[in-house]
Amino acid sequence: QAQFVESGGGLVQPGGSLNLSCAASGFTLDGYAIGWFRQAPGKEREGVACIWNSDSRTYYSDSVKGRFTLSRDNAKSTVYLQMDNLKPEDTGVYYCAAPAIWRSTPVQDICTQTIADYWGQGTQVTVSS
Repeated sequence: QAQFVESGGGLVQPGGSLNLSCAASGFTLDGYAIGWFRQAPGKEREGVACIWNSDSRTYYSDSVKGRFTLSRDNAKSTVYLQMDNLKPEDTGVYYCAAPAIWRSTPVQDICTQTIADYWGQGTQVTVSS
């Protein structure tokens, strides 16, 4: 079963940057669309950035567009989320996840409908002065 390991979270001041990594464990990322989701205390999990499996098409939620950049390196089986100009409202646990290959879910739907079958354990991001 596909598993992910996230890293790179931490405490950062407003306006700062973090680069999250999502590494595939025991399998290759080829063929999988990947999404980054976050969950703030008391709120539902939301998709913030998703990338398609073959041509690197991406989708960003309005709340992070222009500040977050998602990329993937299939050779390393790793997906990255570069987060710049961080705001306190970006605080939360960040998860990477993927829908099963057979779903062929459009990249936007993965994020907006939180469609994923395989999840990582999450990494905490705290933006505070």
